[in-house]
Amino acid sequence: MYDLAAFGIITGFISGFFGVGGGMILVPMLLVSGFVMKEAVAISIMQMVFSSIYGSFLNSKKVKGVVKDGIIIGIGGFVGGLQSGYIVTNISNEILQYLFIIILFYSIIKIFITPAEQDCEQKSKNKLTLFIIGFFTGIIAMSIGVGGSVILTPILIGFLKYDLKAATALGLFFVIFSSIAGFTSLSLSGYMLYTQGAVVGLASLFGVYFGIMLKSKVHSNSYKKYILILNSLILLVMLYKTF
Repeated sequence: MYDLAAFGIITGFISGFFGVGGGMILVPMLLVSGFVMKEAVAISIMQMVFSSIYGSFLNSKKVKGVVKDGIIIGIGGFVGGLQSGYIVTNISNEILQYLFIIILFYSIIKIFITPAEQDCEQKSKNKLTLFIIGFFTGIIAMSIGVGGSVILTPILIGFLKYDLKAATALGLFFVIFSSIAGFTSLSLSGYMLYTQGAVVGLASLFGVYFGIMLKSKVHSNSYKKYILILNSLILLVMLYKTF
């Protein structure tokens, strides 16, 4: 159980700092330690529930508008995520992997060319627009097995003019809805590992706290570089696994 707790702390830190679900880090670690894929996915999803709720609570004190905008995007993502079963059933694994690679390319380019801090004044966003963005993000994210932040962040900074740190905070809030949907689905299917998931999830709370604390101290331009490094590493892994 000690290794699971260590995995939780590491994943929680990454989740809090980068505003992601953490599954891309946690699942490989679990596979290396002897878990099979379905077990790793179950533990990862349960961890996301813990880290995303606690992380969003901490972010709500630091970033204005996280809860208000995040609920609308999250509801859209939840509804969209319910459609992912149809997508997964009718589209091959290869096409889904290509889709993920294209999304990563787009995310890296968009984040690279967009300022980390926006000059324009933040305005209230149209609720229907936020719902639609969440809906389509939910469809794609659940179809390729990610929380959704990697898709959502470039949209928020590129088109809705959120600051990068605010966008990643919203991305983590979005993971609440997607992870709860996944947790419910796997529990009903009998795949959830509650004990192991709870150990990792509770340990991740410590990592989330320090991740968000460090994020608040890092300059926005440096933070942008770290996001680009993370996405680039994920892209290299996906290219390696696909080609």
